[in-house]
Order: sequence, then C-alpha cells, then structure tokens
Amino acid sequence: MADKKPNDGLRKLQQAEDAKKAMAEYHAQAAAVDANTERLRALRLAKEAAEAAATPAKAVKKKSAKKAGGKKSSETLSQWLKERESSGHKN
Repeated sequence: MADKKPNDGLRKLQQAEDAKKAMAEYHAQAAAVDANTERLRALRLAKEAAEAAATPAKAVKKKSAKKAGGKKSSETLSQWLKERESSGHKN
C-alpha cells in the first residue's frame, strides 16, 4: 500500500510553516518598497512644484508670416505647384 515514513506529517507541517514565514517576509518587503516609492514620489512632486513656482513663465513668441522657404504664408498651393512646374519639376 502506501509507504509512509514516520516523519512525513512533521515534514509537511514544517514546510507549511516555512511557506508562511516566506510569504510574510515577501509581503513585508513589498510593503517597504511601496512605502519608499510613496516617499520618493512625494519628494519629487514637492521638488517639481518648487521649481515650477521659482521659474517664471516663458513669453510665447509669435511666428513670423514667412515660411521656412522664405515665401509668404498667403501663397496658395496652386501657385506653388505652378511655380514648381515652370521650374522643371514634375509631381
């Protein structure tokens, strides 16, 4: 039938206790990491808020009416295509 050793029950009980201890250590370490993460997050947010308060707002510059090619923004696509064709470009 089943060959049971005399200490099987004791061994299983010991393994169960070891497992409980290991899980308790695992959860304690996870809680410590979470607490440290929250502390660091609070420090980072406080630092960012202080930096934002200390830095004056930048003035927004208006873009000029000229495009990168030096042409006025009022030029239409059809005019641009005509100029392109006349200079020898296709498509």
